[in-house]
Amino acid sequence: MANARGELPTWVDIGLIPLLNLFIALLVAGLVVLIIGENPLEAMWIMLKGAVGSIKGWGYVLYYATNFIFTGLAVSVAFHAGLFNIGGEGQAYFAGLGAAIVGLSLEFLPWPIVIPLAILASILFGAFWAWIPGYLQAKRGSHIVITTIMFNFIGASLMVYLINNWFRPVGKMAVESREITGAYILSFREIGLQFFGVRLPSTPLNLTVFLAVIAVVFVWYLLWRTKLGYEIRAVGANPEAAIYAGIKPDRIIIIAMAISGGLAGLMAVNEVLGVQHRLLLEFAGGAGFVGIAVALMGRSHPVGIVFAAMLFGLLYQGGAELSFAKPLISRDMIVVIQGLVILFMGALEYAFRPTLAAIFANVED
Repeated sequence: MANARGELPTWVDIGLIPLLNLFIALLVAGLVVLIIGENPLEAMWIMLKGAVGSIKGWGYVLYYATNFIFTGLAVSVAFHAGLFNIGGEGQAYFAGLGAAIVGLSLEFLPWPIVIPLAILASILFGAFWAWIPGYLQAKRGSHIVITTIMFNFIGASLMVYLINNWFRPVGKMAVESREITGAYILSFREIGLQFFGVRLPSTPLNLTVFLAVIAVVFVWYLLWRTKLGYEIRAVGANPEAAIYAGIKPDRIIIIAMAISGGLAGLMAVNEVLGVQHRLLLEFAGGAGFVGIAVALMGRSHPVGIVFAAMLFGLLYQGGAELSFAKPLISRDMIVVIQGLVILFMGALEYAFRPTLAAIFANVED
């Protein structure tokens, strides 16, 4: 029940309110679809069928969700430290550089050695790209939002230069590196063919999905079962009280941002190693920014982030199928639907909270 201060029960805060916000977002999206002359119920059915009505659809949903889990966890760790890491996109780009450097320079080694090293390089490069803004805030007072946004642009520009001048093979027009040999082994389709003789549907889903599960467990254990996690949450809740307790906020800010960047860097494993098997431009595809909405919707809790990432994976895959089936509902309309979900789960997240608090307070009385 709600108490005298208007605090809601946990199940309402983390369950009922997100579901209510999602319902309102889909209702408004349905009105938009109705205005352009399409049946909202039919459109919803096409989206659901295209996303979860086949093994191929599930493969794409889980592939998208893997990216969003990594970036959502990255934003979440920073949130718990009182930071707003908006640089997941740039951190993933820089992590892709690390994966490509290791994958291409050590291709003479067998894949069981190269792939783990490339994954480690992705984590370290992503962590480094986030460590710099963390250091600048902790030691120089630079605002983390401004620096991480700037590092997104710096990372993107750096990738254009490096791929064009260092990674692109001579005579090749596509702005991408040569193939990272051995990376194909991460693909479920390749594993099915080579080891089991089974031909699976062609989807980008790969073994990185298990890495996402490990990352979820790691973040949960870090934040709620370790001293460092307690210090991160303490600094995020009240920096002055944390100082009084003997915690050094500057140290926690730097560490939290490095962990956040390392998690965002894992997205490069999914894209560069697991799907594309090469380094190419704009492989992040906006997933770094979607991670912000995923973290907000998931209440910055690893389990909530998994469900939010699955929802956005469904919207991405189902939206693609819907745009094919209904030409009037273009890809831009799908972005509008996604934007409405983000709006109600983020900016209007507290719209219904006062009403629910009053209802539960009356029930208690």
